[in-house]
Amino acid sequence: MAQAAAAAGQKEPINIVHQNAILCETIRKENKTQKLYTNYSINPFKKMYTLTGKPNSLHDSADGEEDDHFLRIIKRSYQEPVKKFEFPQTEAQEIGWNHRPLLPQDREDRRLHFPRQNSEITKYMDEAWRQKEQQENLQ
Repeated sequence: MAQAAAAAGQKEPINIVHQNAILCETIRKENKTQKLYTNYSINPFKKMYTLTGKPNSLHDSADGEEDDHFLRIIKRSYQEPVKKFEFPQTEAQEIGWNHRPLLPQDREDRRLHFPRQNSEITKYMDEAWRQKEQQENLQ
């Protein structure tokens, strides 16, 4: 019948049973992957600009109870990544993540500590720069 309708240039009549089966399958797939999200919270990474209330309004000036969960989220969002996470979250954070030295510094050990050495020429130039800065500050 489909060949005869196609040969005649007419459309096939709509099969309501097939259309309903396609609709049921689509709805079943959507319901299987759909997840209803009801746990709403504040985005701690978005800047909040709060406006003060009217001075004579009772509901604006009334003290309410504090939400501890909200305060913890906001406080945690302002911490640096080393305090927030145990391990670096990105490749860029790996550089400098462990910023404490592996060995304690020994200032007496001349092999590892090279303090600034002043010679006569460096003392002269330090004094010349100091005088130049003083003259610029006086003007």
